[in-house]
Amino acid sequence: MKPVPQYADRLCFERELAGRGRLQVAGVDEAGCGPLAGPVVAAAVMFPSAWLTAGLPENLLGLNDSKQLTESQREEFFTLLTTDSKIQRGVAVIPVEIIDRINILQATHQGMREALAQLAVVPDHVLVDGRPVKSLRLPNTPLVKGDARSYSIAAASILAKVTRDRLMLDYDRQYPGYGFAAHKGYGTPQHLAALIALGPCPQHRRSFAPLRPPKPETGELFPCD
Repeated sequence: MKPVPQYADRLCFERELAGRGRLQVAGVDEAGCGPLAGPVVAAAVMFPSAWLTAGLPENLLGLNDSKQLTESQREEFFTLLTTDSKIQRGVAVIPVEIIDRINILQATHQGMREALAQLAVVPDHVLVDGRPVKSLRLPNTPLVKGDARSYSIAAASILAKVTRDRLMLDYDRQYPGYGFAAHKGYGTPQHLAALIALGPCPQHRRSFAPLRPPKPETGELFPCD
């Protein structure tokens, strides 16, 4: 994996928006776009507007792309983010059935919309990790590697990943033998071997290779990666 660049100011985008009067800024991100099994989870986080100029509390300054943090760090930040009443948050879980019906890209976008709808205040602007999401119907800015550049997106990435990882631990108990606790549904050699030996379980995405051949026109089944 290529190292993620370090950014000195992870509030620069939020601060710039606040300077233009857009004080309610939400960050959104997803977890679970690429795995062969399990739901996709989207999260939205909106910090108090005063934090956009004054800065985050010291205990949140280590927020970063969830993939750059250890499991214990993610769990610690998850607790901080979900117990502080000043932080608005929303988490949406889109199950396998919907992923297979509408495709993973549309399911991910649906999750983002649902997570944003859970916020108590409608955001003035949304910072989105990765590619543009036209269906958000809110002013938004896509940021490549946004979870390492924006505290708001980083916080959303942590909520989404921890929520999904916990769900995959539950599925590991429900469907033993696949190794969900270890690989979280990704297509590791262990997971592929289990699929050959056991066949798919109800949490497997039938619209994904190797459960379904790639689309002949593109060969691509992971449009949001």
